[in-house]
Amino acid sequence: QVQLVESGGGLAQVGGSLRLSCAASGLTFSIYAMGWFRQAPGKERQFVAAIGWSGGDVSYVDSVKGRFTISRDNAKNTVYLEMNSLKPEETAVYYCAKARSTRTAVALYEYDYWGQGTQVTVSS
Repeated sequence: QVQLVESGGGLAQVGGSLRLSCAASGLTFSIYAMGWFRQAPGKERQFVAAIGWSGGDVSYVDSVKGRFTISRDNAKNTVYLEMNSLKPEETAVYYCAKARSTRTAVALYEYDYWGQGTQVTVSS
Protein backbone atom coordinates (compact mmCIF):
# COMPACT_ATOMS: atom_id res chain seq x y z
CA GLN A 1 0.00 0.00 0.00
CA VAL A 2 0.97 3.63 -0.39
CA GLN A 3 3.06 5.00 2.45
CA LEU A 4 4.35 8.51 2.94
CA VAL A 5 6.79 9.13 5.77
CA GLU A 6 7.83 12.66 6.68
CA SER A 7 10.98 13.59 8.54
CA GLY A 8 13.06 16.65 9.31
CA GLY A 9 10.71 18.53 11.56
CA GLY A 10 11.78 19.98 14.86
CA LEU A 11 12.49 23.20 16.64
CA ALA A 12 13.77 26.22 14.75
CA GLN A 13 14.40 29.79 15.80
CA VAL A 14 12.65 32.70 14.17
CA GLY A 15 14.47 33.35 10.92
CA GLY A 16 15.93 29.88 10.91
CA SER A 17 15.66 27.03 8.46
CA LEU A 18 14.48 23.46 8.31
CA ARG A 19 14.36 20.89 5.52
CA LEU A 20 11.52 18.42 5.48
CA SER A 21 11.65 15.15 3.58
CA CYS A 22 8.90 12.78 2.57
CA ALA A 23 9.79 9.26 1.50
CA ALA A 24 7.16 7.49 -0.58
CA SER A 25 6.63 3.80 -1.18
CA GLY A 26 4.01 1.54 -2.69
CA LEU A 27 3.37 3.72 -5.73
CA THR A 28 4.89 4.81 -9.03
CA PHE A 29 6.16 8.00 -7.46
CA SER A 30 7.42 9.66 -10.63
CA ILE A 31 4.01 10.00 -12.27
CA TYR A 32 2.21 11.88 -9.49
CA ALA A 33 2.31 15.42 -8.27
CA MET A 34 3.10 15.82 -4.58
CA GLY A 35 2.24 18.46 -2.06
CA TRP A 36 2.96 19.81 1.40
CA PHE A 37 0.26 21.04 3.77
CA ARG A 38 0.34 22.28 7.34
CA GLN A 39 -2.10 22.39 10.22
CA ALA A 40 -1.76 24.55 13.28
CA PRO A 41 -3.68 23.75 16.48
CA GLY A 42 -7.33 24.68 16.12
CA LYS A 43 -6.99 25.57 12.46
CA GLU A 44 -7.79 23.90 9.18
CA ARG A 45 -5.18 22.12 7.15
CA GLN A 46 -3.61 24.61 4.74
CA PHE A 47 -1.89 24.20 1.38
CA VAL A 48 1.79 25.14 1.43
CA ALA A 49 3.42 23.93 -1.78
CA ALA A 50 3.04 21.45 -4.61
CA ILE A 51 5.24 20.03 -7.34
CA GLY A 52 4.34 18.34 -10.58
CA TRP A 53 5.47 14.89 -11.62
CA SER A 54 8.67 16.06 -13.31
CA GLY A 55 9.53 18.81 -10.88
CA GLY A 56 9.17 21.48 -13.52
CA ASP A 57 5.87 22.85 -12.24
CA VAL A 58 5.65 24.20 -8.71
CA SER A 59 3.07 26.14 -6.76
CA TYR A 60 3.20 27.93 -3.40
CA VAL A 61 0.84 29.67 -1.06
CA ASP A 62 1.61 33.38 -1.26
CA SER A 63 2.86 33.61 2.32
CA VAL A 64 5.83 31.29 1.68
CA LYS A 65 6.90 32.44 -1.78
CA GLY A 66 10.57 33.36 -1.83
CA ARG A 67 11.24 31.54 1.44
CA PHE A 68 10.18 27.92 0.87
CA THR A 69 11.31 25.63 -1.93
CA ILE A 70 9.69 22.36 -2.87
CA SER A 71 11.68 19.81 -4.84
CA ARG A 72 11.68 16.12 -5.62
CA ASP A 73 14.05 13.31 -6.46
CA ASN A 74 12.19 10.70 -8.45
CA ALA A 75 15.13 8.30 -8.24
CA LYS A 76 14.78 8.33 -4.45
CA ASN A 77 10.97 8.54 -4.32
CA THR A 78 11.34 11.57 -2.10
CA VAL A 79 9.90 15.06 -2.00
CA TYR A 80 11.47 17.88 0.00
CA LEU A 81 10.43 21.19 1.48
CA GLU A 82 13.22 23.63 2.24
CA MET A 83 11.95 26.29 4.64
CA ASN A 84 13.91 29.47 5.30
CA SER A 85 13.24 32.63 7.29
CA LEU A 86 10.74 30.77 9.42
CA LYS A 87 8.12 32.67 11.38
CA PRO A 88 6.40 31.76 14.67
CA GLU A 89 3.01 31.58 12.95
CA GLU A 90 4.36 28.75 10.81
CA THR A 91 4.43 26.45 13.79
CA ALA A 92 2.30 23.50 12.71
CA VAL A 93 2.25 19.86 11.82
CA TYR A 94 3.46 19.56 8.23
CA TYR A 95 1.99 16.84 6.04
CA CYS A 96 3.17 15.36 2.78
CA ALA A 97 0.50 14.23 0.35
CA LYS A 98 0.19 12.44 -2.98
CA ALA A 99 -1.93 14.10 -5.62
CA ARG A 100 -4.50 12.19 -7.64
CA SER A 101 -2.90 13.39 -10.88
CA THR A 102 0.38 14.46 -12.43
CA ARG A 103 -0.31 18.18 -12.12
CA THR A 104 0.11 20.47 -9.13
CA ALA A 105 -2.96 20.85 -6.97
CA VAL A 106 -3.87 23.09 -4.05
CA ALA A 107 -7.11 21.65 -2.68
CA LEU A 108 -7.21 18.88 -0.10
CA TYR A 109 -9.67 16.80 -2.14
CA GLU A 110 -7.14 16.63 -4.97
CA TYR A 111 -4.90 14.46 -2.76
CA ASP A 112 -5.62 10.86 -1.85
CA TYR A 113 -2.79 9.75 0.43
CA TRP A 114 -1.26 11.53 3.38
CA GLY A 115 1.69 11.04 5.67
CA GLN A 116 1.46 11.06 9.44
CA GLY A 117 2.92 14.56 9.69
CA THR A 118 5.99 16.08 11.27
CA GLN A 119 5.92 18.82 13.87
CA VAL A 120 7.62 22.12 13.10
CA THR A 121 7.94 24.57 15.97
CA VAL A 122 9.30 28.05 15.38
CA SER A 123 10.37 29.65 18.61
CA SER A 124 10.84 33.32 19.26
